[in-house]
Amino acid sequence: MFDIRRVAASTQNQALAALIFHYTHVLETPMGWLDQLVRAKRPHRVPTVMTREEVAAVLEQVRGKSRLVCLLMYGSGLRLTEACSLRVKDLDLARREIVVRAGKGDKDRLTMLAESAAVALTVHLEAVKELHRRDMSAGRGYVMLPDSYWRKAPRAQRDWRWQWVFPAARGYADPATKQWVRHFVHQSVVQRAVGDAVRRAGITKQVGCHTFRHSFATHLLEAGYDIRTVQELLGHDDVSTTMLYTHVMNRGGRGVRSPADLLDGGGAAAGVGDAAAAAGAAGSADARNGGIPDAQAQSRARLTGLRSLTGGRMVDGRFVKAPWRNEKKR
Repeated sequence: MFDIRRVAASTQNQALAALIFHYTHVLETPMGWLDQLVRAKRPHRVPTVMTREEVAAVLEQVRGKSRLVCLLMYGSGLRLTEACSLRVKDLDLARREIVVRAGKGDKDRLTMLAESAAVALTVHLEAVKELHRRDMSAGRGYVMLPDSYWRKAPRAQRDWRWQWVFPAARGYADPATKQWVRHFVHQSVVQRAVGDAVRRAGITKQVGCHTFRHSFATHLLEAGYDIRTVQELLGHDDVSTTMLYTHVMNRGGRGVRSPADLLDGGGAAAGVGDAAAAAGAAGSADARNGGIPDAQAQSRARLTGLRSLTGGRMVDGRFVKAPWRNEKKR
């Protein structure tokens, strides 16, 4: 049946899963034929990638802690949530490393820390440490711990090592422990900052926070780094996921040079004007030689004009007319 709302494939699959759950667990009347329905296939999209100049233009427009979060996403390949939820203990400024805890798929991984980010983090952490001191003086300074670790180590909630690298501006009262807790900065704060920066930078691409991660992977591959190394830095289970970035590398399309760039004189639109353009090129070469005519440039200009007029080409150093020019009409 045609869906007039034209929802995405993920929305259709979510609705189907909700129906199956409702009949199986709520009504307790499993319907086997629901499991046999074909799930909607999610289309594969090519990721948006910024150039290095575009990344620099966006970072120049971002201010405050959001800029540092963006620098970590681009310099370390972190996802937005991974960057916002970093803890102090997960940073190794001396070794220039970041330990990502419970990333996508609840997996840990080790990634690099850019030199520029390390310098900025050193200054940023001093301000965060001062904020933690003021919270401790006010009888606060608590943070949420993973799972039920707070039962095993209750003092860890106020330990500096477990504090967020990017704490939120305000805290809240935890309903379970009745303690004043400070959460990490919300993702929407960084998303709004990036959206405003992209508009101010005048970039026409559909750029979001995750675009920094796409650009990180693509630029590493363009620099010649091994794809398996990039896979480990990104935390992909399968190298085929990382290979997606080889299709958007800045080398044309998959490293193939366009045939339009191989045409002489600009293709089919070329005409007699090519001879004048070639002559102008020869004249500029003469100017570079101090006014002495360049014989090779003049020869190239003459051959270019003949090639445009007769459709001929150079073969073994000799100019040959197009064969169809000498054939009689049948």
